[in-house]
Amino acid sequence: MTNGRRSKQMRAQNLPHRGSAAPDALEAKRRRTRLVAGVVIVAASVGGVGTWVAVAAGGTAPVTAGLQPVFDVGPIQGLGHLTAPPVQGTPGPEVVPIPDAPVIAGTTSAAQGQSIDGVSCDTSEQVLYHIHIHLTLFIGGTQRDIPPGIGVPNPQVENTPQGPFVDSGSCFYWLHTHAADGIIHVESPSKRLYTLGQFFDIWGETLSPTQVGPDNGPVVAFYNGKRYLANPREIPLTPHANVQLDVGAPLIGPVTVSSWGQL
Repeated sequence: MTNGRRSKQMRAQNLPHRGSAAPDALEAKRRRTRLVAGVVIVAASVGGVGTWVAVAAGGTAPVTAGLQPVFDVGPIQGLGHLTAPPVQGTPGPEVVPIPDAPVIAGTTSAAQGQSIDGVSCDTSEQVLYHIHIHLTLFIGGTQRDIPPGIGVPNPQVENTPQGPFVDSGSCFYWLHTHAADGIIHVESPSKRLYTLGQFFDIWGETLSPTQVGPDNGPVVAFYNGKRYLANPREIPLTPHANVQLDVGAPLIGPVTVSSWGQL
């Protein structure tokens, strides 16, 4: 394991996380982002004057630390009965539990170094903007796992006591996974708004309102315990977001990760 990768895994095991920066002055300004009809609408207060700028929803435009997305979400009560989520597995190498479930798809179709949706694959990890998102998948009411090594071509796996951990590879996309715990790492050279659709494109798997990976059916998406009403590809990846995709019935109540360790 390289020194940089060892340091990262140790941080996940409750050592101080150097990537956790205090809020800067931009966060005090009134700014917001809205996803509308395939574009991102950015609202910023500049010199006391409100300014709206439309940029591509693919996530390629810079987003400053103070921008907060406005989500198209609604209550879950209208979905009817939701089956209680299963007990999650034991904590993995990143402290977050690893589901006792088969992977929904491997990484054979994943990108191999070419730029995808404006996201590059760099020989070293970028840490200027470093956040984490938890993704849970259910197909017909049965949980499916997300494999480690998405976004890490030629992944090198270390078998830790807590489970496999992708330690290195030929390069790292700014969106990637290290363990089979559903944690998506956003490690970017700038503060930007990325989407779940970009992550699936890097994975080489389909994501749409009627398909997740190889599985077809109506897709119900949850974001932080609420129903996400727009195209699941547009789900923004924001710090410590709990995202869940259910394909078909029965629907499973939202899974929530509340203990993130030092992620």
